[in-house]
Amino acid sequence: MLIPRQAVPELKLATIAHDAFDLASECPQNFTLLVFYRGLHCPLCAKYLLELERLVPEFEKRGVTVMAVSSDNAERAAAMAEKIKARHLRFAYGLNLENARAWGLYISASRGKTSIGIEEPALFSEPGVFMVRPDGTLYYGNVQTMPFARPNFADLVGGLDFIIANDYPARGEYTGPL
Repeated sequence: MLIPRQAVPELKLATIAHDAFDLASECPQNFTLLVFYRGLHCPLCAKYLLELERLVPEFEKRGVTVMAVSSDNAERAAAMAEKIKARHLRFAYGLNLENARAWGLYISASRGKTSIGIEEPALFSEPGVFMVRPDGTLYYGNVQTMPFARPNFADLVGGLDFIIANDYPARGEYTGPL
C-alpha cells in the first residue's frame, strides 16, 4: 500500500506523442496527476479521459502536469488518444503489471470482448488516480476494483484551489499502532 508523504514507485514509460515519461524527471509547480486507466477496451475509460482532456488546461493553471497511463501497447494507446481527440492530455503506455501492482492497482483477467466489441488484454490494471508532489512523494491516491464511480476531475480541480491556497498537507500518513 502506498502511504501519503512517502516516496511512490518509479514510473518510466514511453508516450505516444511526447518524449519518454519519467516521473522522477517531472518538474511540476505543485503536482503530477497520474490517471491509470484500463485500456482501449473500456468505454468508461474513454468517457473519463474525455472529461480529463477537457480539464487539463485547468490543472495546468494550478501547476499540475497530467499523464494518462495504461498497460496498452502503443497502437491501442494511440487509438484511445484519437478516440477522445486528445490535444492536451499526454498518454503513456506499456505499464508493466508488476509496476501497476507496486502502485497498488488491482489486476483483472480478460473476459473477452467488451460491450464495444474490443478484446480485453489477457491481463490489465484497474483504474487509479494519484497526485504526486515534485519531490516524488504521494499526496493523493485512489484505486478501484471496478471501472465505475471514479473520482470527479472537476472536484479535484476545486480541491486543488483549497490545497494550494492553504498549503493543505497530505492526509492518511499515519502508520503507527492503532
